[in-house]
Amino acid sequence: MLNGYLTLFSSTKIDKSNTPLSNFCKLPALQMIESTKDPNNEIITPQKIDEDIQIEQSLRPSHFDDFVGQSETIENLKIYIEAATQRGESLDHVLLFGPPGLGKTTLANIIAREMNVNIKLSSGPVLDRPGDLAGILTNLADKDVFFIDEIHRLSSVVEEYLYSAMEDYTIDIMLDKGPSARSVQLNLNPFTLVGATTRLGNLTSPMRDRFGVILRLDFYSDDELLKIITRSADILDIKMDEDGALEIARRSRGTPRIANRILRRARDFAQVKTGGVISKSSAKEALDRLGIDENGLDDMDRRILSSLVKNFNGGPVGLDSLGVAISEDARTIEEVYEPFLIKEGYIKRTSRGRQAMEKTYTYLNLDAPNSAGQVDIF
Repeated sequence: MLNGYLTLFSSTKIDKSNTPLSNFCKLPALQMIESTKDPNNEIITPQKIDEDIQIEQSLRPSHFDDFVGQSETIENLKIYIEAATQRGESLDHVLLFGPPGLGKTTLANIIAREMNVNIKLSSGPVLDRPGDLAGILTNLADKDVFFIDEIHRLSSVVEEYLYSAMEDYTIDIMLDKGPSARSVQLNLNPFTLVGATTRLGNLTSPMRDRFGVILRLDFYSDDELLKIITRSADILDIKMDEDGALEIARRSRGTPRIANRILRRARDFAQVKTGGVISKSSAKEALDRLGIDENGLDDMDRRILSSLVKNFNGGPVGLDSLGVAISEDARTIEEVYEPFLIKEGYIKRTSRGRQAMEKTYTYLNLDAPNSAGQVDIF
């Protein structure tokens, strides 16, 4: 029985020399991470859309030297990798968290390349059965990297299997059922689990505690985005002057994925309007027509701020109520729009809900009440 079970696992093993990349998607637990489809095709969402997948593969840095931004995180990772390499050990498990579009998947690929090992990719929602996880783990070679995107969405059963795999490099498999049921322990090669999440608080404490390296990725500065856009333009053979690149960087919400997406749309406008060269004026026209203003806010951002002030007197208001008022899912507001609005000082979280800051009233050309900007403490 055990031999038959292991034969089933071995059937998922991938021959890298003969298996085309398109066949990876045929394996449910090893499929390439799909994009989160954006029903409104809004250009400033940090979530992946279908168009991003192929482009990101060509623009994605493959070494730390090519990675722009997150300098402290990169320096720490270099030290951890060098130390593990000198000891001949696998890198400790790494947890990357932060808003979407900042480079968590890219860093996972760089870690594998710098360690000179293979990487296998999956995501939390895909790993819904322990058998899927066992099939992957038993096929990992020594020191390989296993990347799980949206790791906070793992089922509790799969998460339990990961505990022993991460700590002791073993997994327990149950064979048969009822009185004849028995447990068999399988030994695994030492590996590095790299988890990525946008919601660190949704991870259980036992899971968080098993990561030896926990790193936060933050929004990028305009100068860092300028370097990223310039590099992307060179790779995509886009003609652009520095003022045009800076205009795009200023309105990209501190997110490389958004910056690269806007760059491609600005190229389309420039190709038709200005002979293919992205200048400051052509970039500004493209961004204005895309509905992205001087502050990097789009129509949904403006609806959130306007509703918060006009419908709820500046708040505080619960996220669900705000979502109903603007006909948008509360989770989308929290994950996609709110991080940037909080970072830029337009809104804040209080114990009673979201509240508008003085900057919101200035942006909407309204007089701020005396209570605006005060912090509720309970």
